[in-house]
Amino acid sequence: MKFGGTSVATLPRWQNIRELVASRRAEGARVLVVVSALTGITDALKQMCAQEDKGKRVEAARAIAQRHYDLLDHMQLAVPATLAERLSELAMLAEDGPGAMGELAWAALVQAHGELMSSALGAAFLSHAGLPTEWLDARDCLAAVALPNQNERTKLLSAMVEARPDPALNARLAELGEVFITQGFIAREAQGRTVLLGRGGSDTSASYFGALLKAQRVEIWTDVAGMFTANPRQVPGARLLQRLDYEEAQEIASTGAKVLHPRCLSPLREPRVPMLIKDTNRPELEGTVIGPEVREHAPSVKAISARKGITLVSMESVGMWQQVGFLADVFAQFKQHGLSVDLIGSAETNVTVSLDPTENLLDSDAIAALASDLAKVCRVKVIAPCAAITLVGRGMRSMLHTLSGVLAEFGQIRVHLISQSSNNLNLTFVVDENVVDDLLPHLHELLIAAGALRTDDSALFGPSWQALYGSGEVAAPAASWWRTAERERLLRLGAERTPRYVYHLPTVRQQARELKSLGAVDRLHYAVKANTHPAILKALAEEGFGFECVSPGELKAVLAAVPESAPLLFTPNFAPRADYEWALTTRATISLDALYQLENWGELFRGREIVLRVDLGRGLGHHEKVRTGGSGSKFGLPVELVDSFLRLADAHGVIVRGLHAHLGSGILDEGHWGEVYGQLASLAERIGSVAFLDIGGGLGVPSHPGEARLDIAALDRVLRSVKAAYPHYQLWMEPGRYLVADAGVLLARVTQQKGKGSWRYLGVDTGMNSLIRPALYEAWHEIVNLTRLDEPATGLFQVVGPICESGDVLGTDRRLPEAQEGDVVLVAQAGAYGKVMSSPYNMRDEAEEVILD
Repeated sequence: MKFGGTSVATLPRWQNIRELVASRRAEGARVLVVVSALTGITDALKQMCAQEDKGKRVEAARAIAQRHYDLLDHMQLAVPATLAERLSELAMLAEDGPGAMGELAWAALVQAHGELMSSALGAAFLSHAGLPTEWLDARDCLAAVALPNQNERTKLLSAMVEARPDPALNARLAELGEVFITQGFIAREAQGRTVLLGRGGSDTSASYFGALLKAQRVEIWTDVAGMFTANPRQVPGARLLQRLDYEEAQEIASTGAKVLHPRCLSPLREPRVPMLIKDTNRPELEGTVIGPEVREHAPSVKAISARKGITLVSMESVGMWQQVGFLADVFAQFKQHGLSVDLIGSAETNVTVSLDPTENLLDSDAIAALASDLAKVCRVKVIAPCAAITLVGRGMRSMLHTLSGVLAEFGQIRVHLISQSSNNLNLTFVVDENVVDDLLPHLHELLIAAGALRTDDSALFGPSWQALYGSGEVAAPAASWWRTAERERLLRLGAERTPRYVYHLPTVRQQARELKSLGAVDRLHYAVKANTHPAILKALAEEGFGFECVSPGELKAVLAAVPESAPLLFTPNFAPRADYEWALTTRATISLDALYQLENWGELFRGREIVLRVDLGRGLGHHEKVRTGGSGSKFGLPVELVDSFLRLADAHGVIVRGLHAHLGSGILDEGHWGEVYGQLASLAERIGSVAFLDIGGGLGVPSHPGEARLDIAALDRVLRSVKAAYPHYQLWMEPGRYLVADAGVLLARVTQQKGKGSWRYLGVDTGMNSLIRPALYEAWHEIVNLTRLDEPATGLFQVVGPICESGDVLGTDRRLPEAQEGDVVLVAQAGAYGKVMSSPYNMRDEAEEVILD
């Protein structure tokens, strides 16, 4: 059990340690406690070493001693003999100075006293508190080894220990007692001198001891619950990482996470000793377990981290291409200047490397001296300050197809270097340092939305930082209606018959009223294609919505279900002439989106007021197949053809009364609709006859756990702001999925299971015939075993249907309880584009629809 400086600095903290150690003893374990120096003591010792004046050194040593006396007073303890010896030795070192010992060896011995004193104090406190504790000198156990290329400084101040299981040490300690306390940060080298283990030395000491003793586990007790998917101070929604393997944890630590020093994991790999990171002040929190690789998890990005202060050195020379020894000459310069290289990118005539400040002393003089020497063999460019943003996860290459939206973000900024690690554990982008703080939270959200950061897997990802440590100002999302009040009713419906779609009208009404709070919006049309059930159409009509239809069939369904007062929009795409002819006999406002309609059927629209749908040149959305803008999409008239359209409209007496743009679905950036309104308004100013602007729909519905919801209040502010600039245009919107997705679920029953290699398949009695979104859009829907909702999710399944297609997969790598034939399985967020996109493929029975009001 390792405790850091803040954990050993006060009496309450030591009382906490006593309780934690006692709890491990109660489990039947023998315990070795590894401690750091009291907070601030190591810095005070370093300052003492820097003093050339003996009197100031002595004074500093007395102040350091007084810190320990004060803590002993709070503990109501006399000075233990072990601590008295350490204080006496420190006073002597201050008095004598480096002397014959040499400055580095003297400084190492002085700085070692922080841990020597805190451990001596801790042994006395724990023993006095009823937990007999043996003080152990770490230097008698940890032997530093000399490494090639080490100079005297690194040998003494950043030493390495080769720790292998030592049964003799284990047996010796077993004879001495049950609880021990020792020091982090220090060891002894072959000549008998005290050495330091460098930055993160106390964590590393704990790992060395864990390996030597082949411990049950090594526990690192700190001020956070473990490692998170991002720096929680930048990303409050970062999730606790509950399980990591050694390599993943090391990558996360070495690419920016400060919780753990990457060097402390290496000793544990060979003896396969697990590590547990825990919060000293919140021991009830689960923490992060780090151990050997676990295979039963789906590939997932585990974390996104950032390191600032990166310097890039770009070296270019036409003469380097296929020249033997060129790189050797270049890297010899880095070695000569004592600089270690982190990332490397190469081309035929260029090599670019990064220098990390955590491993190098990067001042301007060092960089200038390096550049000067490199200039003798190549052209040099130094790029700084930069930052490295790294995605970490085992099997990174297998996840690249899920990262398109994330990678697109890097297309908006300057990227100096991209590096994909040879061990397939990380993908790194080096960018300008000033973009990182805003970019990191956004990328974290995108990773969740893309399903690349698998927050749905409860075996890997725990609660968010906000949930664990937040102020409570951000309310937790309300539990889904199907989890609470309606669960029993759904189980009865599922037991009677499946497959069944079930729609919850109170949720539809709730979503409708939320959107009606958008004060800047003059008219809301429901995109009927999302769900055409008459009960839903009637409910939305009662809430004051209009309706947007894309076919005569949808128009007829609406006309049959809603009052004549409900406004209608007809927005077809590549529809036949007959569709327009029929729609013109109704009260619907007609939308056109091509020159063809007026070039060939102009007389049909003579004297009519129409809406022109334009393509603003870009598409957005969660998948390429829901992006409805840009040259790759069939929707909308390109902006550059608007003047041609207006000439045709004038020729046929057609009035353009509205402009419309819809760029895609699943959008969670509230600023998007403000941009669309602004662009349409600018275009409308040129036309003159426009009265309203329809900014489309596509309001995103978060699906993955932890994914941020669309901020409706923020959207309201955006729309009010842009409308204030163009108050003479009415503002229309046409949401669809946002209104009904969460209101619907698909019920199915378990049919059978199958194992194939490491894969486990869970079959249900419907599939892509009822819900095609996963196969068509790679859409992610939450899937639960409603029958066993309260049971632990221990199995990893591919949830599949009975359709004879390899693509008949409703959910991949889903963590679910062990199931039995007949269990009711629920697929969430199925209220939109579910039943309306179903088919009789394989002649399977269609899903019945049920309404809950």
